[in-house]
This record gives sequence, structure tokens and C-alpha cells, in this order.
Amino acid sequence: MLERNADIDAIGESARRFGDMLAAKKKELASVDFDWYPYGTLDSFYLFTKLLKGESRKLFDLIGDGPFVDIGAADGDTAYFLESCGLRGLAIDYPPTNYNGCRGLRLLHGALRSAIEIQELDLDRAVWQPGEQYALAFFLGTLYHLKNPFLALESLARHCRYALVGTRVARYNVARHGAGTRGGVNPTRVELRNIPAAYLVAPDETNNDPTNYWIFSEAGLRRILDRSGWDVVNWMTWGNTVESDPATAEGDERAFALLRSRSLGPAG
Repeated sequence: MLERNADIDAIGESARRFGDMLAAKKKELASVDFDWYPYGTLDSFYLFTKLLKGESRKLFDLIGDGPFVDIGAADGDTAYFLESCGLRGLAIDYPPTNYNGCRGLRLLHGALRSAIEIQELDLDRAVWQPGEQYALAFFLGTLYHLKNPFLALESLARHCRYALVGTRVARYNVARHGAGTRGGVNPTRVELRNIPAAYLVAPDETNNDPTNYWIFSEAGLRRILDRSGWDVVNWMTWGNTVESDPATAEGDERAFALLRSRSLGPAG
């Protein structure tokens, strides 16, 4: 088990090994009648080695005695990894928008004999219970799937001291070759990076997935984080950081941030 003061490099390597174990476990459960979430959620820990600076690199210190909350947990890889490190927490997802209706999350819960709490919650309508507080939220790859991102971020700031957020951002409204245009919509390519804006995608515009909604510009993401009660501790962008757009795979850019709630502040 990792030491609580482990550096993020050691945590990232441990996450990689746990991911290998989890992949083997999923193969053991190959008779399932659903598809596992296809993206490597534990790959985020490699990105955290680039994002986190200074004292933030001791990620488990931010959690302390916890608990953590993994929001948009998919199959629960992140939550189950953190549990393997001796941490306690909650995994949140919503079956109607989860890749396999949360069946992967629940099947792994039993297979791993996990004590992680699972909560099915629609973040677009979520009302957190009074008094619920979490040391650190993992809020990765979820924000652009929400109709009401301001509500989610504002609610989160009242209940989580810190948050690791990752979401898609765009520097241009369409790709250079014009992909993403919709007959009269976006007739002109516009640079968005320094405009505090959010682009509302068409139902089939981003990965042909109608659960995609708002793709922020970098300035727009910073603005909504500030107005919803967060201070940025660490920040970086990853992917196509030159010509990103809301629609194409080649134009995929992600912003990652470690945030601190202004209403809760650092742990006393």
C-alpha cells in the first residue's frame, strides 16, 4: 500500500499497475452481457503527474481522512484504485447516461468485495444532502455531458474542499477544414480561446453522442469556475492545444485543474 505522503509519480505508477489488474479482472468477467467503459479512466493519473505542482503533488494529503467522491465514475476504476490505497469514498454516476447503465460499476463492486458507496445521481437535478462534505472530488470527463454545468460546479463547491476537474475545451468553433458546420450555423471560423464562452454542440456533432452539451473555451471554463466558487490551484491543457474545436477527434483539447473551494477553504 502506498504511503499517505506519496508523490504523484508513485501514485501514477501504482494506478497503472492497478489498471492492469483491473483489466485482467474484467476479462475474468467476460461472460457479462454489456460492454465495459472503453476509455482508460486511470490514465488521468499520468496527467496528474504533469498537472500537480509543489505540495499538491502529495495528492493523498489533500484527501487526508477523506472521504473522496468520484463523480461520473463509469466502471469505478478510479474509486476502486483509491480504495486499494486505503482511502474511503463514494462513486456517483447516473444509469441513463452511464455507458453500460452502471452494470460495470456494480459488478466490479461485488467482484472486488468493495466497500465503496455507490450513489445513482442525476447531476443536472442533484440536490446534495445538507452537511455532506468531501475532501476531494474527481470530476473528470463529465462537465461537458451536463445540461447545467453551473449548477453542478456551484453545488460541488459547497460540498467538496478540493476538486480535480478535466473537461474538453475548444479554441475555435469549427475545425480548419470546416467539420462541424450545420447549414448556416458557424459559417465563419472564430477563435474562442480568450472569450469567456461555451459552445452548445448539436446532438451528433461531438462523437455522435447526444449526451454532449457545452464545450467551453479556456477563458469560459476559467470564468465559470470562478463564478461558481472555485480558485484554481494548478492548471494545464492537453491534446490539440493549437487548433482545438468542439467536434473532431483531431481537434480534441482537454483542460485539467486542481481547484480549491472558496467556501470551504483549506483543511484546518
